[in-house]
Amino acid sequence: MVAFVRSRIDRHLCGFVTTLCVLFVTSTNDGSAQTANQAQLTREQAPSAFPTTGPPSAVEGGNVAAAPGDADLGEQQILKRVEEYHPFTISAGAPFYWTSNVALTRSGEQSDFVVAPAAAAFYEPRITSTWYGLIDVREQLFYYDRFDGFDFGSFDFEVGLRYIVPQWHNLLLRVEYDYNRLTAKNSFAAFFQNHAFIVNAEIPFRLGRAQQLSLGADANISAAAEESGQPPNINAISARRNDYGIYLGYSVIVARSFFVNAVGRIVVRQYWEGGRDDLSEILALTANYRVNKFLTVSAVSTLAASQSNQSVFDYNVANLGGAVALSVKF
Repeated sequence: MVAFVRSRIDRHLCGFVTTLCVLFVTSTNDGSAQTANQAQLTREQAPSAFPTTGPPSAVEGGNVAAAPGDADLGEQQILKRVEEYHPFTISAGAPFYWTSNVALTRSGEQSDFVVAPAAAAFYEPRITSTWYGLIDVREQLFYYDRFDGFDFGSFDFEVGLRYIVPQWHNLLLRVEYDYNRLTAKNSFAAFFQNHAFIVNAEIPFRLGRAQQLSLGADANISAAAEESGQPPNINAISARRNDYGIYLGYSVIVARSFFVNAVGRIVVRQYWEGGRDDLSEILALTANYRVNKFLTVSAVSTLAASQSNQSVFDYNVANLGGAVALSVKF
């Protein structure tokens, strides 16, 4: 019994110390308070700034390739066929949500309200009826209400190719290079930079005229990374990692202007340093109402649970809120 009680005390003490370390870094490091790994996970698991959209394709019936504005979870949306193709998209969006676990800690969770405005420009030229190019630039800022020391920015530049294989059940293949720069509060000074290559394969299954399932797998491989501002404690390890994921998405058009997306995703995260491996389970739900061809309002939510071979990094988080997005195609 004594051993059991001591084990419970040690476990809670470990979680308490971890939380104190995070809060200490927050109060002393300002922009760099947001550790690189926690910032990466926050932006990846936050509700998407833009609703799922897609360019028209050569596939009969409205199946489309995933658009650069899609959430990074692989879901597709079923759209009516549009004859005129617009390769340029300018978008601005503002998710606002309550998060249950600001620092993504195992214990001592603190909740907060977050506003995460984003702006993006996409160029997706149609090379052939099945080949698309991609160049996009995105910037998103995360502002916390109570714990504003966690504020940070995320800048991305992507370039890649997408290919639809009609004879293989409209298989979508995607290859991209992504440069991500995590920045300090109210600054473009980086506390983490990552160069990654992303490969993705996704196959859609139509369920009638208004529903679709999408099954996919992807890999995000870090080719190089640079990190600064690591907190001085034994658990501080590099945020550089490789991600390997599978996902299942479901899309349904409920009415002409109302559509719903749900995506379940499992990701294995292998860190380059510290011997750390995580298994993350993520569920994203979005209900979208298209006010007009420019404006979309959404109810958004994500639920995530992560287990690590270093248990101090286990966490659960729920994000619940809404989003407003403007997009112009030309």
